[in-house]
Amino acid sequence: MSTIRQILLGIALVGVLGLLLLVQELRVTNAEKNTGLAQKEAQTARADASRSQDNANALLQTLVNERDAQAQLRAQQDQLRQGLAKRERTIEELKRENSELRDWAAQQLPDAARRLRERPALTGADAYHQWLSGRGPMPPASNEPKQ
Repeated sequence: MSTIRQILLGIALVGVLGLLLLVQELRVTNAEKNTGLAQKEAQTARADASRSQDNANALLQTLVNERDAQAQLRAQQDQLRQGLAKRERTIEELKRENSELRDWAAQQLPDAARRLRERPALTGADAYHQWLSGRGPMPPASNEPKQ
């Protein structure tokens, strides 16, 4: 009996070793699969980070361009203000020098020109559209032939 017992114990030991090897093989396979997935995820994360960095660089360049454009617009606005002030000074000087021009400048605008400048207080695009629609047709020009 001891020989049979030894054979059975040997077979059991070989079976347990086989199971241990199988479990270890499954662990290694699972670890390799997880490693592959982690590498793919890391590669995807690097690609996303690279795209995000490219977007950030593009936005930064856009910001720099817009700031430059704003600086140019401010400089142009300053030049226009200076030109306007110069023209206003010239007009005032001409009014002082020329009484005929001073009298002309003191006159009121004609009714047609004054109506062009009159606008109600509008709030929003709908109100502006209604105001434009409610004004009626433009009067015909007096020098055009009638058809």
